[in-house]
Amino acid sequence: MRIAIIYDSLFPVNSGGGERVYRRMAELLIERGHSVDYLTRLQWGATPPIAEFSLVPVWRGEIYDRDGSRTVTSALNFGRGVFSTLRKKRNDYDLVISSALPVLTLFAAKLALRGARTFLIADWLEVWPWSKWRDYSGWVSGSIAFMLQRMGVGLAHLNTADSRFTAERLTKYRPKESPLVHGLVDLVAGDHQVVTPANPPYILFVGRLIADKHADVIPGILQQARTRIPNLTAKIVGQGAEAASVAAEIERTGMSNYCTMLGRVSQDELDELFAEAAVLFNPSEREGFGLVVAEAAAFGVPSIVVEGSDNAATELISSGINGFIAPSIDRYIVAELINDVIAAGASLRDSTKEWFEHSRDSAGLAVSIDRMLARYSTPR
Repeated sequence: MRIAIIYDSLFPVNSGGGERVYRRMAELLIERGHSVDYLTRLQWGATPPIAEFSLVPVWRGEIYDRDGSRTVTSALNFGRGVFSTLRKKRNDYDLVISSALPVLTLFAAKLALRGARTFLIADWLEVWPWSKWRDYSGWVSGSIAFMLQRMGVGLAHLNTADSRFTAERLTKYRPKESPLVHGLVDLVAGDHQVVTPANPPYILFVGRLIADKHADVIPGILQQARTRIPNLTAKIVGQGAEAASVAAEIERTGMSNYCTMLGRVSQDELDELFAEAAVLFNPSEREGFGLVVAEAAAFGVPSIVVEGSDNAATELISSGINGFIAPSIDRYIVAELINDVIAAGASLRDSTKEWFEHSRDSAGLAVSIDRMLARYSTPR
């Protein structure tokens, strides 16, 4: 088949979970003998990244504001680029897979393909309630975005989702819908050995430094955890608008000698950090999947995540097997769970690695792609 995938970011130029999903999806479709165009924004210099599929830039520009939030202007511009490009190529594709983030992309794809016999799949990284959109974009813009999201659920021939709770939210808006839920654990390479944690042990955080990720709670939690584990340290990997707030909290809590901000690191450095971490702590309140949990588990490193209505990372945790779910970011609660993880030692690391191996083989994206293609049919 001739297939197009639409998303405004590309891995490894950008390193978020969404771009990893769509790149791997393209690679798996190529492996199955299909041709793939990846419609995205021009986000590289003179030399395009190496890819097995065709890169089709439709627009060039930034998509985030200084606070790390997506901008309305970029969504409009990217949507316009998608419409223009896809309209010209509307009869070239048997199947189009469009990310619903931002949702205007999905509307652009639907409009461009009107009258064509192309099967349209909408992939939902996340689905937000109105209150979340209001907090993220303001009352007016958030309300419009929420209504567009609800309307978008009915645009495609098939909806897919990257977590169970996202699929459940889709069915609230469209009760007869039966979304296909992707397994994504196999986005992570699994050929890693379980090693003994570094001495002194450290907590690892990996993610964008934005408000939703709550990295600023780490210094206070570290301070509390050190009352039980005096040599414990923390390493924070990532960049973002909240970097100054995190640094200020490190200073305020007196953790400057024990909590290190590393910024963005190379993949080799990140692999070493994962391998030797005592525990991954992800205090985020919003995760469409929580890929970082799987990345840690590939090395046998347990995770602590936090319960939240928009946090799909909790779906990846089997308590006591590959980590724990904290009911809140309360420093005393999380510090106690960190102590439990470190006390469990090698047995928890071994069971975490076993969880990863089983999940990768039984519910990975490769399995999801085959299920998605099985549900494909040419519209009449």
